[in-house]
Amino acid sequence: MIRIEHLKKQYPNATPLKDVSVEIHDGDVISVIGPSGTGKSTLLRCINQLEKPTDGRIWVDDVEVTAPGCNMNKVRQKMGMVFQSFNLFGHKTVIENIMMAPMDLLGREKQEAYDEGMRLLRMVGLAEKVFNYPDELSGGQKQRIAIARTLAMDPEVILLDEPTSALDPTMVGEVQAVIRDLAKTGKTMMIVTHEMNFAKAISNRVFYMDEGGIYEDGSPEQIFEHPKRENTRRFVHRLKVLELNIESRDYDFIGMMNEIDTWCGKNQVAPKLKKRIQLVFEETTQLIIPMLKTPHVQAVCEYSEQTSVAEWTFRYAGAQMDLTQSDADLGLTVLKGMAERMEYSWNETDSLPNSLHITVK
Repeated sequence: MIRIEHLKKQYPNATPLKDVSVEIHDGDVISVIGPSGTGKSTLLRCINQLEKPTDGRIWVDDVEVTAPGCNMNKVRQKMGMVFQSFNLFGHKTVIENIMMAPMDLLGREKQEAYDEGMRLLRMVGLAEKVFNYPDELSGGQKQRIAIARTLAMDPEVILLDEPTSALDPTMVGEVQAVIRDLAKTGKTMMIVTHEMNFAKAISNRVFYMDEGGIYEDGSPEQIFEHPKRENTRRFVHRLKVLELNIESRDYDFIGMMNEIDTWCGKNQVAPKLKKRIQLVFEETTQLIIPMLKTPHVQAVCEYSEQTSVAEWTFRYAGAQMDLTQSDADLGLTVLKGMAERMEYSWNETDSLPNSLHITVK
């Protein structure tokens, strides 16, 4: 249905899409997720040519939409888009908003367009609003009307750009319910969303976007339960990450402890857990550093907003050295008292072959 090859979109101060190549099949329902600024909306806008790519090619049903002279008006007749800002005509009634494009672009008779508009209004649960104007509707109702207007063109592909982001939280569910029903119709859909549970429930594929492209493409189970790549894992588990590097015996211990304190405060870590995070860092580094001829330690703390659990990973150079079997009984006892789990691993091909993983209670 849609084929993208080496798509690039560059702005004067940013390049959200560096190199995107992917195929989207008939009937795919794809949720596009990722941090802000990673090109999610830009990808959709490039597909329907609301944004002109800097480089690369895009085909929709074997028609190259990036080719000079492509009739995009014809292509857009089978590719609808739903925006976060609704874009309804305020001076027209609900039914007039829905009837206008089929009559003007598809040449449908007024009665035919009206009948189809009413069918769609019943589908989205708003038949009683047929003669209302947009400013008489709630945000959720406006978005459902916008979806009905898109469906009136009977598109083969529907692109939805954060369709619930502009809504009050109480209205999100009603729009998601309509989209869930729509996803069962067999139409090809791409949905940019920040609602992870929604993405997991509605999709057969998920694109996680990062680092200028589709960083990971997989089933909802893979992306949300068993992500293969590190950035995906951190995003879907809502992990906040702090990385500290020690390359000298005279490292700034006080400065690093202050950095941990600031990071915990920024991420609203509970005071008791913050203290344990700091103590684990202190005790672990005091065990590692004296044993290394040339200190080189990477300490990464990940804090999950979902579970309120923190995990330290200490990777360090030198010969194989399992601190869980250390002779430093007091320091090890203190660590074990604060740790829910301690695991050591060794990878001789790594520049930092020793790895100690500590889950903080």
